[in-house]
Amino acid sequence: MALTLGRINVDEPLYDLSTFAGRFRYFAWMTDPRTVIVSNDRLLQAKTLVESYRVGKEPETTTQEQVKYAMKLYSSAFHPDTGELQNVTGRMSFQVPGGMLITGGMLAFYRTVPAVVLWQFINQSFNAIVNYTNRNANSPTTVTQLGVAYVSATTSALVAALGCKSYWSKRASPLFQRFVPFAAVAAANFVNIPLMRQNEIINGVEVKDENGNIVGHSRLAAIKGITQVVVSRITMAAPGMLILPFIMQRLEKIPAYRRIRWIDAPFQTAMVGCFLLFMVPTACAIFPQNCSLKTSTIKLLEADQYAEIESKTKGRVPQRVYFNKGL
Repeated sequence: MALTLGRINVDEPLYDLSTFAGRFRYFAWMTDPRTVIVSNDRLLQAKTLVESYRVGKEPETTTQEQVKYAMKLYSSAFHPDTGELQNVTGRMSFQVPGGMLITGGMLAFYRTVPAVVLWQFINQSFNAIVNYTNRNANSPTTVTQLGVAYVSATTSALVAALGCKSYWSKRASPLFQRFVPFAAVAAANFVNIPLMRQNEIINGVEVKDENGNIVGHSRLAAIKGITQVVVSRITMAAPGMLILPFIMQRLEKIPAYRRIRWIDAPFQTAMVGCFLLFMVPTACAIFPQNCSLKTSTIKLLEADQYAEIESKTKGRVPQRVYFNKGL
């Protein structure tokens, strides 16, 4: 083999995920939007290289740089639970290009009801795909549940957007009316993500011991993970949607800018992209991907699930259990 010393452990991240800085570097690496344009054939080749390297059967000419890049492609495009190739729209690496186009549209076209309805519909369709793609795949969701989640989230977003627009158009300044899209996005996230992942809440998610052995299921773990994902998603959108309105309010007072108002949408879209380049890895890094929960909490609030853990571990219950919270 070409690499016999200092081999990379392809099952472990290249960065220290126990710290925020390490997680930020990892997610900046993993959500690199440039990976979106990589062909499926190249992604499958990367997966093959990772799998071959794991068992020491990679080509003799393989370098560590090639292995690291293959790990990057694999992490960006394949589901961590199933190893399946994710659809492009649902990947976290698509958050920057997809999010900036949709958020830019919501911020630029917020003045009329039809525009609000159209962009909220587009945004919730995008969110539904992202939430489904990045769910904990060990808890399958039915088509009916997906439909209910999608309709409920879209409805909540429209109610929030149109309600705020109606209320603020009469009582708030033009500046505050620009925050209508963020109110809708925040409201919809509180509905869309829990509904899209409701099976995890109903049946619990798989929890493991520190050695990666499955020891049971927990509904509390699902609730904790989903709550953290909701916070992360709102944090991801917040800076662009809350800071940009102040910038636009100032710009629109400049006579030279008013003469080129056609640039509104492209400019806001580009600005949102700049925010997301930083905020996507920041929001993903707030909480550890491999989340943990004390078994004493499970014992107190989920006696049935604790009994399952106790049975599978033959009474040697670990102090903490671990699970993938999703993204």
